[in-house]
Amino acid sequence: MENRSSLPSAPHSAPRTAAFFDLDKTVIAKSSTLTFSKSFYQGGLINRRAALRTAYAQFVFLAGGADHDQMERMREYLSALCRGWDVAQVRAIVAETLHDLIDPLIYDEAASLIEEHHTAGRDVVIVSTSGAEVVEPIGELLGADRVVATRMIVGADGRFTGEIEYYAYGPTKAEAIRELAVSEGYDLARCYAYSDSATDLPMLSAVGHPHAVNPDRALRREAASRGWPVLTFSRPVRLKQRIPSLAMPARPALVAAAVGAAAATAGLVWYASRRRGAPARALSA
Repeated sequence: MENRSSLPSAPHSAPRTAAFFDLDKTVIAKSSTLTFSKSFYQGGLINRRAALRTAYAQFVFLAGGADHDQMERMREYLSALCRGWDVAQVRAIVAETLHDLIDPLIYDEAASLIEEHHTAGRDVVIVSTSGAEVVEPIGELLGADRVVATRMIVGADGRFTGEIEYYAYGPTKAEAIRELAVSEGYDLARCYAYSDSATDLPMLSAVGHPHAVNPDRALRREAASRGWPVLTFSRPVRLKQRIPSLAMPARPALVAAAVGAAAATAGLVWYASRRRGAPARALSA
């Protein structure tokens, strides 16, 4: 999976398509960043007061979503909170607790959509305001092809400075999508996008097939006025409990698996024919 900074710059010869997914309350049932607050507390990164405050922020986020002003306050709070955090420690905590915390929150409906888009040959791109240290591992878990996420500045000592290098929010998400369209050869008129928040209207408006997922009131009004489909996701489920499994290998691996399966099938047919044509004593042996 590639992040935004390592994307190739040369456009492809044939138009391609992609599906762009917001993360929080669109693919997973909670805020990805706030979900790790207990783990950060146990790891000594935040104190009890900060843990309780992030738990309350999670409650507010789930109860009514977050408008622009709330998102700005949350950005300022989280930026100040993570100042001085060791980046390697953050990544280690996320890696250790990812499956326990995030896997049960993934909407079954979102996982099915990701599978359908991959089957149709579309790239899947997660576009999230949460930090890259959290979003990139979740993107890998989901089988996403690319991730666009907020990036914090890291000092020479390997710790967050508290300043933001790139903020993936609002119009910036749409700009990132348009940049990807150029670098990856995506035909945006044929691309899809999914989000729960009116703050993502620029991203949704940038593609030919926008969808409102569990929309807040403002987005629901916009979707109704623009004739956009409204989807309801309500079934969080662990990926390993799903059939078919979301954990699909990369496309070259799928080709190799198909060849291997065909060879195995041919072997079984040959073996069965040998048994049918074998002498009776061989069958009874």
